[in-house]
Amino acid sequence: MALNIADLAEHCIDAVPDRIALIGGDEQLTYAQLEEKANRLAHYLIDQGVKKDDKVGLYCRNRIEIVIAMLGIVKAGAILVNVNFRYVEGELKYLFDNSDMVALVHERRYADRVANVLPETPNVKTILVVEDGTEDSAGDFLQYGGVEFYSALEQGSPERDFGPRSEDDIYLLYTGGTTGFPKGVMWRHEDIYRVLFGGTDFATGEPIADEYDLAKQAAASGPMVRYPIPPMIHGATQSATWMSLFSGQTVVLVPEFDADEVWRTIATHKVNLLFFTGDAMARPLLDALLAHQDAGNEYDLSSLFLLASTAALFSTSIKEKFLELLPNRIITDSIGSSETGFGGTSIVAKGQSHTGGPRVTIDKNTVVLDEDGNEVVPGSGVRGIIAKRGHIPVGYFKDEKKTAETFKTINGVRYAIPGDYAEVEADGSVTMLGRGSVSINSGGEKIYPEEVEAALKGHPDVFDALVVGVPDPRFGQHVAAVVHPREGVRPTLAELDAFVRKEIAGYKVPRSLWYVDEVKRSPAGKPDYRWAKDTTEERPADDVHAKHAGVK
Repeated sequence: MALNIADLAEHCIDAVPDRIALIGGDEQLTYAQLEEKANRLAHYLIDQGVKKDDKVGLYCRNRIEIVIAMLGIVKAGAILVNVNFRYVEGELKYLFDNSDMVALVHERRYADRVANVLPETPNVKTILVVEDGTEDSAGDFLQYGGVEFYSALEQGSPERDFGPRSEDDIYLLYTGGTTGFPKGVMWRHEDIYRVLFGGTDFATGEPIADEYDLAKQAAASGPMVRYPIPPMIHGATQSATWMSLFSGQTVVLVPEFDADEVWRTIATHKVNLLFFTGDAMARPLLDALLAHQDAGNEYDLSSLFLLASTAALFSTSIKEKFLELLPNRIITDSIGSSETGFGGTSIVAKGQSHTGGPRVTIDKNTVVLDEDGNEVVPGSGVRGIIAKRGHIPVGYFKDEKKTAETFKTINGVRYAIPGDYAEVEADGSVTMLGRGSVSINSGGEKIYPEEVEAALKGHPDVFDALVVGVPDPRFGQHVAAVVHPREGVRPTLAELDAFVRKEIAGYKVPRSLWYVDEVKRSPAGKPDYRWAKDTTEERPADDVHAKHAGVK
């Protein structure tokens, strides 16, 4: 049984060829149409000299062409590289070089950046350009040998006649890089299928027995419509997309995040499952829904039954409000990372809120280890580090040092340990504390930003917030808050202090405050702690606790 991503998609294509696979604006593609276009792209790449295991970059927002390209790349035996569309030229050069990229698919709007980077990255020889309605002033891609996407497809064969594939083929998932340069996480196809792309039954935790099972289930049932909001550079959206393509579902693709447009899209396309990444998307969605209802309007959201957040902080106050506005829906909050895949989930219920970070039920291959490498006893109060065993990555691409630091063998078991800390509750559930690399040490106490951020964002005048550590003459560091207030208000540090003390211990309370017009995050909503730290270093605090009046 070869659990290869291309094979799994083809099994479903054969089972439901006439079903709608993709919706993008007014355009739709059936599974059969997706197959033909992906085959054409694969053959075009092969004809241009792209070989097995060569790297092909995807520099696009969410649209039909990016999924055609994803499937075409794996059909060709090549490896896709997700390119963050917010990268500036220096970051693009790093990624093009680091990944050994030989081909690139990009939207026309990025032509100027690509033109400036290509002379320094001669390894990238084949360029396909997706027309996106951008004016000609965006750059003439012909100057660097770019070929329009659909013109390239016309040159490729529509036949499915590719070479042998293996479950050992590599899938490369570049990290977001919010605490350093992005790193390519190398997964075997079988492993990433099992932990991120639907190869394990989430209800039972048991592996899907046969490579044809999902396709058979698709043929025996109608489709659900899934709408992943985060950009395809995010592993969560790649996960939602591949799971859909393996099981005969329909994926809705929208290039930009606009909260009002999300609700209109759900109503228009009768979306059943909505995927997003934490507060960065949930809060604008909630505000848009409230504003629409206050205006006396109602979206038809009757089709929507699941709202799923993953890989980012999803505050209790926002969950509760969603449950109030959208009763009888299922809301889930999941944990995971590029290095571990899916790790655990919780189903959010009205009135079952708690303070602190996300609390989830972990899967059987996710554990919390103490400093000695032993599993933390439930209810002990010991803080440990999340570790994943079983189906885990091979390592980081071209980074043996980081591989050795993250993928460790403890007591004869190989684990992925990306650095997330947690506590195990008495009932066996796990409360996430946050990434150790961004923790704050104040007077010997370790403080995890996510817990403080969740408390701050519960305040009605706070739209978004990050916290970092700043120098403190007595405690070494204290907690500093970088806050984006809601329009027309500006909560004082004293007001925030009084509010968050109801949720967190006193030593975790921010002692200094910086106001910003926007909290900087990745396109997928992940926090940029480097930016937050720079903000606290570039100018004095806007509000300071009396004991810290000298803070800069």
